[in-house]
Amino acid sequence: MKKIAIIGAGLGGLSAAARLAAKGNEVHIFEKNSYAGGKASQFYEQGFRFDTGPSLLTMPYVLNDLFNECGEELNDYLSLKKLETVCRYFFNDGTFINAYSDLEKFGEEISEKTMDDEETLNDFFNYSKTIYDLTADLFLFNSPSDPKTLFNQKALRTLFNIHKIDSFRTVHQAVSSFFKDKKLIQLFDRYATYNGSNPFEAPATLNIIPYVEYFPGSYLPVGGIYSITNALKNLAEKKRVIFHFNSIVEEIMLRNKTAVGINVNGEKIPFDKVISNVDVNITFKNLLNDINKFESKRYKKLKPSLSGVVFYWAVDNQFPQLETHNIIFSEDYKKEFDQLTTQKIIPDEPTVYIYISSKLNPDDAPKGKENWFVMINAPYDDGQNWQKEISDARKNVIDKINKVLKINIEQNILFEKILTPKELEAKTAAYRGSIYGISSDKRTSAFLRQQNKSRTIKNLYFCGGSAHPGGGIPLVILSGKIVSDIIQSEVK
Repeated sequence: MKKIAIIGAGLGGLSAAARLAAKGNEVHIFEKNSYAGGKASQFYEQGFRFDTGPSLLTMPYVLNDLFNECGEELNDYLSLKKLETVCRYFFNDGTFINAYSDLEKFGEEISEKTMDDEETLNDFFNYSKTIYDLTADLFLFNSPSDPKTLFNQKALRTLFNIHKIDSFRTVHQAVSSFFKDKKLIQLFDRYATYNGSNPFEAPATLNIIPYVEYFPGSYLPVGGIYSITNALKNLAEKKRVIFHFNSIVEEIMLRNKTAVGINVNGEKIPFDKVISNVDVNITFKNLLNDINKFESKRYKKLKPSLSGVVFYWAVDNQFPQLETHNIIFSEDYKKEFDQLTTQKIIPDEPTVYIYISSKLNPDDAPKGKENWFVMINAPYDDGQNWQKEISDARKNVIDKINKVLKINIEQNILFEKILTPKELEAKTAAYRGSIYGISSDKRTSAFLRQQNKSRTIKNLYFCGGSAHPGGGIPLVILSGKIVSDIIQSEVK
């Protein structure tokens, strides 16, 4: 049995904690906030409940595997609802496209409303599935730095079919080779933003994402996304993980290039292993005293991912023209990403994402009202005048919603809260407000992400969205699995 410290009670930390505790280790989680979840948190106000960050669950089998590994049944902790309409997409010309989870129905929708058809859609998903089949074991479920991952039949198959993972085209180039209609190109380009990337620069390997959203489908738990956090916390507690909330870790203690414990709230506590569920850059800079190792220097030089601005609106009305998940697209997607990544400003005509969990979970809002989570892409913090950026963005978002939906949303807003990149960094230790750690806008990004075991400090490990395999609920949970697997193999 090992005594293990986990810094941060995000989903990655909770995933690692439950697995390691289930194997008999003594696991302690130290969280600076009074609650678990990290970005996957929630808040209540005046009868409205809001998820603060992630809003969609894909790859539910990742959760099933976690609970099964711990000798438990997911259904005893969490109830999932499959979305019949994954998202409703709105365009400036008044067209809207329902992305149904039933691909036959989705194909009929695009045949009716675009220049493309069901056959083209199936071809694209077959292409997306090929990328998944070739890369999932290598890059999602295991550590690519582990020789056992690289030297087996599946890895050899990927090597012999390396061209099929499509890393030499951009997302946009690949999507454009399948679809003729600009609306569908924009619709599938959007998936690059799932890990904070620019579809005009990111490798087409990211076209794996549509496949995992539709197979086996997209879900929302009863009680919202925060129910996942609660389920993982309850699982960890059942496996006797010890939680320390309101506990600020000040330092990871080192001796002879080995992590030997942590300094928390002024108290030095020894541990056999230390797992950081904190952003990698923040870990090196703040918890390791800006340690001058090749790992920390390399990661610091990498470009952060995109961030976002979220408006949480309590809405005094219901809007049947909206689904649970909605996208109102900008007119010029290329210009939007140029402004985000080159000019590092919030676009003057942003794409607007609206998530209304009360559509599926009526208890999330008082009767006759809705809880709107309104998000736009934003650059990472680079010294922008955020007060002006947010003021201009709010006006542009409201104008966009009113114009496309033909409503007057502002008169229906009972109250609002706003999350900016600066506040995201303060609340969740997201480096420079980036949501997903480093950007995935290069072909080699998958290999540049921080590996789950430190290469320079013994007994130090990483999980969470800034570490391998990346951001998003299932990948963050998998990061905890990989860390657990590494530690268990070392213990054995």
